[in-house]
Amino acid sequence: MSTGIFNTSGFTTDLVKKSFAQSITRLMPNGQAPLFGMTAMLPTEIAVQVEHGFFTKTMLFPSMNLDAAVANATDTTFTVASTTDLLPGMLMRAESTGEVVIINSILNATQVSVGRGIGSTAAAIADNVNLYQVGNAFEESSVRPNALQINPVRITNLTQIFRNTWALSGTAQATQVIAGETTVAENRQDCAAFHAADIEKALFFGTKSQGTRNGQPFRTMDGLRNIILNPAYYPASYGGVVNNTTAGATTNFTQLETALNPTFNQSTDPKVGNERVLFVGGGARQVINNIGRLNATYQIQNGATSYGLQFGQFNIARGSFRMIEHPLFNSNSDWTKYAMAVDLSTFRVAYLGGRNTMKQDFNMGGQVVDNGIDAVGGTITTELTCVVKNPPANAIITNLTAAAAG
Repeated sequence: MSTGIFNTSGFTTDLVKKSFAQSITRLMPNGQAPLFGMTAMLPTEIAVQVEHGFFTKTMLFPSMNLDAAVANATDTTFTVASTTDLLPGMLMRAESTGEVVIINSILNATQVSVGRGIGSTAAAIADNVNLYQVGNAFEESSVRPNALQINPVRITNLTQIFRNTWALSGTAQATQVIAGETTVAENRQDCAAFHAADIEKALFFGTKSQGTRNGQPFRTMDGLRNIILNPAYYPASYGGVVNNTTAGATTNFTQLETALNPTFNQSTDPKVGNERVLFVGGGARQVINNIGRLNATYQIQNGATSYGLQFGQFNIARGSFRMIEHPLFNSNSDWTKYAMAVDLSTFRVAYLGGRNTMKQDFNMGGQVVDNGIDAVGGTITTELTCVVKNPPANAIITNLTAAAAG
């Protein structure tokens, strides 16, 4: 009971109407669309047009790789693979000798002039040695140094229109059933499940395209898989390598860690620890579970009424993964071997303004609106696109077939 003006703070928990994604999470927590359901708890964006673009930036860590040996302790011209991201004043440390040099000038695309032995001993340096930046240093009354910028990577996606319809004849609507809900409620629920599942499939496996269909504009969006596999969305330092691993005939823990480790090279949310959700098929989950079993020692004690190991989470040195077995991945023999690591802090959906999930019924409530047909029904429509703010923080493993110790 309350007095005075009633406001939104007075609503009982879960009394107010939910969004479609929230309803999917609440009513079908183990259903076909767990990722789409999670979007109700993640930030959302508004797409102002059908092409939705955003930018991602990755911190630079300058280095130079010697393209020719430095023969002695006095040579001040270094030939390197590339001078990209290098500036005068940077201190560079040779990994093999520990010598620190300071860059005096950039001579050309593959040569720098350096000062030798800064706080260290100068010595010959072999070919192909890496020198990593360890800060910069300038003299008193120095001239303002050149600026260095991080060029953002532009990622674009297209909004996709999803539509699903439920429909019943007037006779079927009037027929009473002895199990389940009313015929209308059952049909509506099936339609909602199909709508959520169709969005879910596109969030994982959608492919961006644009054209015309039936004489009208037609668009599809890139899903997680295509975004993760696009080398254009990775920093130049990745050299075109993407976080995609095809497992061999067997997979051990070391190989699993190697495949997932690059996802933690990106710091995406300083407020939370390094954690990813790992969506897996049943086959992949069994492989990962058996990797744990084969690397563990366990005993079955007398009197035990159950046995076996079931892991819902596993850790590698740099972070942890919570496994969710996805029904979509179990729909065929290839996807059941999939594992897709998703950094939820980088993932969200963007709805085209005013095009959040909409329901349009026909011939319901006694109002005839559909050409006098003796039937009832409705259509659910959603227009959205998939947003991944930092693709390198996510990863894909395919063909997880069998486990091995190690």
